[in-house]
Amino acid sequence: MNSHFAHAFHLGLKREIHALRCLLVLLWIVACMAACTTPAPVSPPPRPVKSDPIPPQPEPKPVHSNLATIAYTIQVGAFSSTERAARFALTLKEHGLDAYYFIDADGLYKVRFERFPSKETARRRAQELQSLGRIHGFYIVEPGLVRPKINPHAALRENIVRTAKRFIGTPYRWGGESAGRGFDCSGLTMTVYRLNGLDLPRNSRSQFRVGTPIRRAALRMGDLVFFSTSGRKRVSHVGVYTGHGKFIHAPGRGKRIRTSSMTNGYFSRRYMGARRYF
Repeated sequence: MNSHFAHAFHLGLKREIHALRCLLVLLWIVACMAACTTPAPVSPPPRPVKSDPIPPQPEPKPVHSNLATIAYTIQVGAFSSTERAARFALTLKEHGLDAYYFIDADGLYKVRFERFPSKETARRRAQELQSLGRIHGFYIVEPGLVRPKINPHAALRENIVRTAKRFIGTPYRWGGESAGRGFDCSGLTMTVYRLNGLDLPRNSRSQFRVGTPIRRAALRMGDLVFFSTSGRKRVSHVGVYTGHGKFIHAPGRGKRIRTSSMTNGYFSRRYMGARRYF
């Protein structure tokens, strides 16, 4: 009886030891799995580096001019020849509109007329003329003065010269008005300035009168240079100064718009002065 009890006791003890071992193995496995799935510690985010605040950008500076500016104007037509644009501009002038034609950057001749304080005012006027059959399609354009943040006057000067260069080689006749008399120098300078938002007067003497006198040594791109070519010792010719002693102008009947030198004997002897408008 005692031996049977001892055998049973030893057998139960072995089972308990085996179960304990199994439990310890299971706990070890669970511990290993937990260690594998525990995320690595996350480093704290770096502190933001303080930087100097960005200074506010200056507002674009307007160009100040002693000429009136053109806020909005009406543009019509797209012609392949000077003559057609000139005839259409002349037709508009006969109806009392201050029209002029020009060669655009795309090489086509277009017509603009009048100036308006707002886009809506210009649109109403264009629609009125459309209803009267004076014009068909139209655009309301804003010539505007350039307003870069740095050196706006220099930018405007470059734009004026760039505009004038588009006319080189063109048989320019002011708005059809002088189609039978040849080219018109002051119509060229007026158009170049108006395309850049400055309402320059029509004739050369008026242009000479409203500008600020500039010494020849102080000339800059975009200034206008004046000459007496009529033999009467008064202003009768004008061109756009392009720098380095050169200017663009409409020379006269039978000639195309070109660049000439102010040191040329003909123009040097007839030079009357220069004017600046901004």
